[in-house]
Amino acid sequence: QVQLVESGGGLVQAGGSLRLSCAASGRTFSNYGMGWFRQAPGKEREFVAYISWLTITNYAESVKGRFTISRDNAEKTVYLQMNSLKPEDTAVYYCAASTSAIFKVEYNYRYWGRGTQVTVSS
Repeated sequence: QVQLVESGGGLVQAGGSLRLSCAASGRTFSNYGMGWFRQAPGKEREFVAYISWLTITNYAESVKGRFTISRDNAEKTVYLQMNSLKPEDTAVYYCAASTSAIFKVEYNYRYWGRGTQVTVSS
């Protein structure tokens, strides 16, 4: 069992930065690949970034070069550093844990956090 709690969301101006954190409970955190997804109002949830247990990363094209995912297995935490934020990045951001290599598909994620709101003003 893994429980996930996101934090670090908030209101920021376009061009600004935020760092999201996702704290995990459970003894097997290091065995999971971790993903970040987001859901904007009126839209479906979409993949943002992924980091495997070997720290191999992958990003959605829309955030590549602006967002960085990282993990600290000792702290059982995964991070999403978001720079050069745009109004279209406004969404609820969720972290999730998966044992599947098919990391862009949300139904492959077994555990989910409740999300943290990110709002980017223009």
